[in-house]
Amino acid sequence: MEFDARLLRPAGGFGRRARLLAAASWAPNAALALGFFAGLLLAAPPAPPLPPGPRAAAARAAQPLGPGAAQRLGAAGPRGLEPLPPLPLRARRRGAQPHRALHPRLGLRAARRRAALQPGHPVWDLVCSDRWKVPLEQTTYLLGWLGGCIALGLACDRFGRRATFVFSLVLAVPLGIGVALAVNYLMLLSLRLLLGAALAGTFLSLYVARLELCDPPHRLMVVMVAGFFWVAGKLLLPGLAVLCRQWRLLQGVVTLTLALLATCWGCPSLFPESPRWLLATRQLEKGRKGLRALAEGNGVTLEDEFYSQEHLLAELECDLVPLPCYHTLGEVFSTRVIWRNGLILGFTAFIGSGIRHCFTRNLAPYRPQFYFSYFLLAALEVAACLFLCLTVNRFGRRPILLLCTILTGIASLLLLALTQYLLNWIILTLSVVGIACSQAVTMLSIFFASEVLPTVVRGAWLGLIMAASFVGKAAGPIMDIQNNRGFFLHHVVFASFAILSVLSIMLLPESKGKGLPESLQDGESQRRPPLFRSSRRRDHLPLLSPRSAGQACEARDYAHLVTATKRMLRSHRRTPPRDRQLLPEPAPGGDPQEET
Repeated sequence: MEFDARLLRPAGGFGRRARLLAAASWAPNAALALGFFAGLLLAAPPAPPLPPGPRAAAARAAQPLGPGAAQRLGAAGPRGLEPLPPLPLRARRRGAQPHRALHPRLGLRAARRRAALQPGHPVWDLVCSDRWKVPLEQTTYLLGWLGGCIALGLACDRFGRRATFVFSLVLAVPLGIGVALAVNYLMLLSLRLLLGAALAGTFLSLYVARLELCDPPHRLMVVMVAGFFWVAGKLLLPGLAVLCRQWRLLQGVVTLTLALLATCWGCPSLFPESPRWLLATRQLEKGRKGLRALAEGNGVTLEDEFYSQEHLLAELECDLVPLPCYHTLGEVFSTRVIWRNGLILGFTAFIGSGIRHCFTRNLAPYRPQFYFSYFLLAALEVAACLFLCLTVNRFGRRPILLLCTILTGIASLLLLALTQYLLNWIILTLSVVGIACSQAVTMLSIFFASEVLPTVVRGAWLGLIMAASFVGKAAGPIMDIQNNRGFFLHHVVFASFAILSVLSIMLLPESKGKGLPESLQDGESQRRPPLFRSSRRRDHLPLLSPRSAGQACEARDYAHLVTATKRMLRSHRRTPPRDRQLLPEPAPGGDPQEET
C-alpha cells in the first residue's frame, strides 16, 4: 500500500490540517525536555575535590553555585530529607562559599545550624563515601527511559500512537508529584525510574505520530523543528531553577506542565490517531474516518468513492473485509532487510550517544563548570539540527550519516592519541566538533530508522533504537560511579566502534524522497543504492523505458492490474457451468452450422 502517493496526496498532503497538527506536536517537546533535563539539576555530581592548599581554597571559594547545587546535594542524601535553599546571588558575587562542605564534619555542623533556623527544612547528608549515589540516580533515570522506549514502543504498535501518548502522560503526572514528595533516597530512585519510563513513552509516541503525518518533502523539517523546541525547553530550565530555588518546587512546576499537556493534548482534535497506522493494521472503519477528517481539515472535498470500502480494500490488496492485523518483534527477526537496517541504525545511535562522554569530559576544566558545559551542549545541539536541515534533504540520509560518523571517529582518535601533545584550544575545538557530530549521528540515526522501518512495527523497533541510544548515554554516569576508572578503555572501545560503523552504514538503503514503508513486505523490498552515482551516460530509449516523460504509470499500477485480473478470473471460475456457456452445443451427428 502506497499511503503517501495514493491516499495522503489526494487528501491534501501536508495541507492546513496537517500543518496545524505538526505545529501542535512541537510544543510538548519543550515540556518533555524540562522533565528530562531536570535530572541534571536534581542529581548532577559535585565538583571533584581539589588538593589542600591556599590555591585550592581560593579555587573552591570562586566556584559558582549553579542553580541546582542544593538539589545536587538533595538527590544523593541517604536520609531522604529536603536540601537547604541555595545562597542568594549577592552572596555568591561577593565570593561567599556555598553550603557544600569542604570538610564533611564542618559542613554538616554548619548545615545543622542553618536547619535549626529553618524548621521543616532538614539537611541531606552527602559525604564522600556516598557520592556514588548521585551517578546511580542518573543511571537509574536513564534506565527508566530505556525501559519505557521498549515497553511503550510495543504499545504504540498494538494500541495506537494516541492511546500510548495519553496513557504515558496521565501516568507521568502522579509519578512527578511522587518525586517531588519523596521522603528517602530509595523512594526517589524508584519514582524517577518510573517517571523516566512514562516520559519515554510520551516522547516516542509523539515522535512516531508526527512523522506519519507528513509527506516525504516535509518529514525532515518537521522533525528538526521539534528538535529546536526540545533545545528551547533545555534552555528554559535554568531560569525556572533560579525562580523556584527549591528542587521540590521545580519538580512541581515540571509536573504542572505535564498535567497541562495531558489536559490539552488529550483532546482528539489536537492529537488524532494516525490514519496511516490504522490502515496499515487493517482497521478499515477507523482509518476511513481519520482520512476523511484529515482531508476535510486540509480543505479538500473528495467523492464518497474515495472513502468507499472497495477503494480502500483495493489499496490494501484484500478481497474481503480484513480483521485488525498486528505484528510482533518475533516476525521482524525472521526478516532480513528490516532486521539488518534496525540493527545498524541502533548501533550508530548507541555510538553517537556513548562516545559523547569522551568529548564532554574535556569541558570540565572550563569555568563556570556547570553553565559552560550546559549551554555549550545546547548550542551544539542547535548547530547539529541546522546542519541536518541544510544537508540531509539535498545529499541524502546515508551520505550525511556516513560523514558525521567519520568526523566523530577522527576527532575521537585524535584526542585519544594526541591529547598530551595538543594545546588546550585544539583539544577544545576537537571536543566541540566531536560533540556536534555525535549529536548529529544520534538524531539522524533515529530519524533514518523511522523512515526505513515499516509502519506496522515502527513504534517497537524505533523504541529499541532509542533504547540503544540511552544505553550509550548511561555510559557517562556509570563511569562516574567508578570515579572514571577505565575511561581510557571506554574511549578506545567507542572510537573503534565509530570506525566499524562506517562500513555498516554502506549497507543501508536511501529513504530520501520516498514514501514510508507500510507493511513488512514494503520494508523487505528496500534495496541499497550505490554509494556514488555512476558517471557513465546511458542511452535513453523511451520505448523501452518503464517510465517515460509522458507517462504517469508506475510499476505499482501493473501489480494492481494483475491483482484485479486474478480476482476476475477467480470469480469466473466460481460461476456455474451453464452461465459460462457461450455457444450452443452441436447436435449429435450433425454440423452446428446446418441447424439454422
